[in-house]
Amino acid sequence: MNKKQAYEFIEQNSDIFCTLSDKVWDYAETAFEEFQSAECFCEALKQFGFEVKQNVGDIPAAFVGTWGNGYPVIGFLGEYDALAELSQEAGIAKKSPIEKGGNGHGCGHNLLGAGALAAAVAVKDYLEKTGKSGTIKFFGCPGEEGGSGKAFMAREGVFDGLDLAFCWHPMNINGVFDVSTLANYQISYEFTGRSAHAAATPHLGRSALDALELMNVGVQFLREHVIQEARIHYAITNAGGFSPNVVQPKAEVLYLIRAPRITQIEEIYQRINKIAWGMALATETEVEIKFIKACADIVPNKVLSGLLHKNMLSAPKISYTEQDYAFAEALDKTMESPPPLQVLTNVAPEDINNCLTQMQDKAIYEEVLPFYPDREVPVSPGSTDVGDVSYIAPTGQVVTSCWTFKTPPHTWQSVAIGKSGIAHKGFIYAAQALAGAAIDALEDDSIIQAAKEEFNNRLGGNAYKCPIPPEIKPQAVSKL
Repeated sequence: MNKKQAYEFIEQNSDIFCTLSDKVWDYAETAFEEFQSAECFCEALKQFGFEVKQNVGDIPAAFVGTWGNGYPVIGFLGEYDALAELSQEAGIAKKSPIEKGGNGHGCGHNLLGAGALAAAVAVKDYLEKTGKSGTIKFFGCPGEEGGSGKAFMAREGVFDGLDLAFCWHPMNINGVFDVSTLANYQISYEFTGRSAHAAATPHLGRSALDALELMNVGVQFLREHVIQEARIHYAITNAGGFSPNVVQPKAEVLYLIRAPRITQIEEIYQRINKIAWGMALATETEVEIKFIKACADIVPNKVLSGLLHKNMLSAPKISYTEQDYAFAEALDKTMESPPPLQVLTNVAPEDINNCLTQMQDKAIYEEVLPFYPDREVPVSPGSTDVGDVSYIAPTGQVVTSCWTFKTPPHTWQSVAIGKSGIAHKGFIYAAQALAGAAIDALEDDSIIQAAKEEFNNRLGGNAYKCPIPPEIKPQAVSKL
């Protein structure tokens, strides 16, 4: 059996994978509450002969499907969580929520999970037919959006023993994800004061809202004195109610701290804690600091990026229909300009200019962006818990065109296109590229050894240490 047969296997079973993706799109469950979505994936894995273990890492919506035995152990990372407030009808080019305030797959994780599963199943079929040694694992990873599910799983050793890991993400282009990302911490600061009548007895009150606002001012000044690449975001989740004539006894704020390295975040985190404690002292209130989650930066791997790029070029080119083009053009008219390409993949400025020129009158990107093995890896301003896996095993990723060229993630447009032929074809293409890369590694052990050598060199002997304290449990984002 060769890679062409693996490509054909994925095509022959595409109806199963597309149905799975569409079901998960319909469920649209947010972080750590993806119970129906996870069950769909588990049933599909069992249908293809995988042994499935659920509730891994003591996370109800997390699971691992395993087939085969022996070296090498190759993992495929799947996601299936949606985003809040992004409900949207499928297949129409205007904003039209199915449910006001409902959820929607604005980052395409229904496609991500289905594509990764299709790749895992195809490589299992390859091993089964060739009789070669190898273990295939599909990791069902909940809570990527705001939950860092993979980090919690990594803390519990779920990814230990992997030789290689593969992942991908829906996007508006085709290329390898040859970038690093920002690590992050998410923390809740909950202030408690004492209520009082704001006019009659204000001197008896101690305002939790005062403490929170002073903390935010203190952090604003701190921003000038942290590394330039750091980002400190916040959202006031409880402003103390809606009665201005009451001194607010409760106030809460949620902080998200980002930096290129997890060690850099720890320093910033401790400085923010001091600001919170100081403002609580100044206002005679109390503050409780609750660590929510964290994720590591991505450790890039040029060996796997090159392997994946080669397989993106050898996988069957997508053939779009007139209906696909018409829908893409209608959807693109609802947006002004494409998201910045340089943060998505590692390309030269001239490649970006050429891409933008080529796409002036087109709505779907159909080429594959170049890969430069000697180009320095940039740091993307985003974050992903794939980073935690990349500290445990060499990890490679691609992005493929599942949206129109102008569609950014986390928008109603990315939800609207999520059940279309464009999206389906994009994740099938991703599955073929991932499967092809895994088969190459199974055929040539020197690829695995080279990837591991690069991995070890980048880590410099430092073992993975999960940034999430052991006592912290995953929390559903809907309940934060």
